[in-house]
Order: sequence, then C-alpha cells, then structure tokens
Amino acid sequence: MDDRRIPRRDFIRNSSLVAAGTLAEALANARHAGAKSTDTSKILNYNPNMGYRRLGKTNLVISEVSLGGHWRAPWRDRSGGWWWGKFVKEEVPQDVAKNRTEVVSRAIDCGMNYLDITGAEECLCYGAALKGRRGKMIVGADDSKLCPRRDEYCNVKAQIHNVEECLRHIGTDCLDIWRVQAKMDGTNTDADVEVMIEAFQKLHKAGKILHFGISSHSRPWARHVIEKYPEVEMFIFPCTAKTKEKGSPAKRNNIEEVNAGYGPDNKSVFTSLRERDVGLITIKPFFGGSLLKSHDKPKLGVGNKEDNDLARLTLQCILNLNDAVTSVIPGLSTVYEVENAARASYTLPLAMMDADADWLSQITEERWANLPREYSWLRDWENV
Repeated sequence: MDDRRIPRRDFIRNSSLVAAGTLAEALANARHAGAKSTDTSKILNYNPNMGYRRLGKTNLVISEVSLGGHWRAPWRDRSGGWWWGKFVKEEVPQDVAKNRTEVVSRAIDCGMNYLDITGAEECLCYGAALKGRRGKMIVGADDSKLCPRRDEYCNVKAQIHNVEECLRHIGTDCLDIWRVQAKMDGTNTDADVEVMIEAFQKLHKAGKILHFGISSHSRPWARHVIEKYPEVEMFIFPCTAKTKEKGSPAKRNNIEEVNAGYGPDNKSVFTSLRERDVGLITIKPFFGGSLLKSHDKPKLGVGNKEDNDLARLTLQCILNLNDAVTSVIPGLSTVYEVENAARASYTLPLAMMDADADWLSQITEERWANLPREYSWLRDWENV
C-alpha cells in the first residue's frame, strides 16, 4: 500500500509555509495596488514586500526602513557608546568588516536601499562592506568630527574637506546625499547654513555630491531652515512612537496637544516639509536604545522576542505617523535585526492589532518616563 499520509509535524510546517507565502503575496499585491505609477524596475534593490517612498525633491525612491550607520558590536560587552574603537592606520578589523558586510548584504536582500553614515569610522566600515558593490546603496554621509557643529569648521574650505574625507574613507567618487550635521541645539546661524550651501554647490558642480540635506536635533531651527532655504532637499530629525503632529485632529494615537515652550507658533515641522517638498528621514526610534529591554546591547543570536516585537511595532508606528515621513533608519547590529526591521515595512499594510497598539503604548510610556539624561532632549520631539 502506498501511504501518502503526511506526518502531523510536517503538515503543520508545510501549512505554515503556505500561509506565510499567501501573506507575502497579499502584502505584495497591496503594495502594487497602492503604488502611484512607480516604475519598480528603477527602484534600487527592489523587493515587492518592502515599501518605498519618494524622498522629497531629491526624487530618490528609498525603502521605508533603511540602514542607519550607528551600530553596536555584538561580540563586545561595553558600558555604552556606539563606537568600537579607533582603527590603526585606517584599517578596518576583520570582525568589524565581516559584521558590516553581512548586515549590508542582508539589508540589500531585504530591499533596503539607503545607508546613512555619520563618522569617519563608519565611512571606513561601510566602505569595506560596499567594496565592489557601491551601486547597491544610496549613500548619505557626513563626518561628525569635521562637520559645522564646531565654529572653526563653519567655512567653505573646511566643509569641502569634510566631504572629501568622507569620499576617501568610503572609497567612492560621489555621495548621493551630503546630509550635513548641524549643531544639535540649533545655534548655527543663517551665515553657517549659507556656508554649507556654498560648499554643496561647489562640490555638486565638481560631481562629488548629488543632493543636499541637513540633520539637527532642534525643532525650531529645523523648521526655519526648511522654510528659508530651497536648496535643502531632505532633512533628518528624531521621531519615536511618542511623536505626534501638531495640529492634527484628535485620534487614538494623537489625543493631546502640549505647549512645548516654543512660543505661540504652533505650526508643525511636518507642514513645512510638505510645503517645501523636503523629504524626511527619521532617527532615534528606540530612544537611543533605552526603549529596549536589552538597552540595545545586541547578541549574535536572534535576540529578545519582546525587543524584536517592540522594535518592529515602533518602526510601524513611525511609518504610519503621516505622509511627510519617508524612511526610518534604525542602527542594526546583526542580520536578525535587519530582518526584523524589514518586517516592519513588509507587514505595514496590515493594520496594527489593538492588543499590539496597547502594549506598544504601555511600554513606550513607561520607558519615556524614564529616559536617561543623555536622551531627555527627545521630549522636545513629542509634538512636532
């Protein structure tokens, strides 16, 4: 007798795979149905499960979840800080290069296509990871030690040197975006911004930069710069699961308007972004790691399930904030973190379940109330 019965264990496994395939197909169809005549063949690293959005007037189309340059080496037990040490003679250690290469490879496979870099060490690490495949990532970069956060570097010559050092460390001839880092407290003057713009224009003419953006931790300054300078094509600032848009109608995720102490002007920065067609990439989704139970001390394995769920739901919350948000760029330390972050976009077309929304709100409130001192400034980004 030919017994074609399937063992129960295999039946459950196969049924799960079919269900997963059906879900993936449904989500892909939802992406296509919601697309606005986008030619997906022109989207870098296109994956039908990933969502993609236009980055303002740059006209670049980037993945909803992309790769932030900061990360923590999972094989080291350190007391804090992102950095993994200086590199002797600018040579990236093998373990660092291996980790970044694996993470970038998985990000590409998952459909991520933007990489954000903010320091010389990061430039070296990702330069090693991108060797031979620079064209696989849209790269935005700046050097935190050479940027105009220091007054002595607020001149055109210094900023041209800043970009040229980024190019040298990455090992590339051109940046897709120079996303210059302004002073965190918003004390750069208009003259400083005009220096940045002049440096960009010279570098752009020389073919070394394609697009210009700025990052800052100051809301009032960000809105001022976005509204005054049409040269700014994209902006980077923090958003978390606590972030609400000023002036939005009351709803489940935006039930109160708080005067954040910036005077009578209640105009939202998001409104300014829309009006000027400036793309937005958001940072600090996990409160610098303090949102997570592990305090962002990653392990080489799949990590803590609670943190995985919390990270994924947080990214979805930010992506659902409003149409001004183009992408979220968490720091990702392992391939498992990449896969989990990508899944936030993959399942975004499905509404968040009430139980998940309530759990996310509860955990976020608890950890928001206990923000470490070094991240207390994030409170200024609650009502944006």
